[in-house]
Amino acid sequence: MTTAPGTVLVVEDEESIADVLAIALRYHRFEVMVAGSVREALALAERTRPDAALLDVMLPDGDGRALGKQLRAERPDLALVFLTARDSPAEVVGALGFGDDYITKPFNIDEVVARITAVLRRTRPADVLPQRPLLRYGDLELDETTYSVHRAGRSVELTPTEYALLRFLVRNGGRIVPKEQLLRHVWQYEHTPPESTVVETYISYLRRKLDALGPPVITTRRGVGYGLA
Repeated sequence: MTTAPGTVLVVEDEESIADVLAIALRYHRFEVMVAGSVREALALAERTRPDAALLDVMLPDGDGRALGKQLRAERPDLALVFLTARDSPAEVVGALGFGDDYITKPFNIDEVVARITAVLRRTRPADVLPQRPLLRYGDLELDETTYSVHRAGRSVELTPTEYALLRFLVRNGGRIVPKEQLLRHVWQYEHTPPESTVVETYISYLRRKLDALGPPVITTRRGVGYGLA
């Protein structure tokens, strides 16, 4: 018997959407818990330990973003994926910078399953991790065993997705990495709309955190991609 790939807490107040999400995720062997409100979600999360939370931003008794922050504060290893309205993707992603991914409505259910799978693949560590050598570039130091980051000896708090992005840039040294490669290797996206701003958004998050501790370290080759100075 194969084990479930993970447990997902689905928080969505529209029953029809919640049902479709739960059915699709269970079909792909995920364990699924469903809540229709902030209160129900907090109660479920307290009793169980989901690996990921799929959160609608608009909930009847609160804001999904505030719920995500509360869940992440209690469970730093919890992967967060938000369901958002298709109004202004760049602004929405900017507001959800502490999450690991976002999906706009209306969505393709296969894409939702693929995104959850990809997020868990990069955020959930193996049960037993071997000791790994430190990754270094300039004054950056990444510990592959503890998933911690330091710059010039000072700790940098990153989300799992920010860590995965920085790790890929460090592993590629001073080379410029095309945006398409970042989407494929960090987000595991095979087909992404050309207007997607997820890479640009997470690069801005990294810059804000890293540049606070030293000179700018991430370079941009306009129209191509990103690298380390």
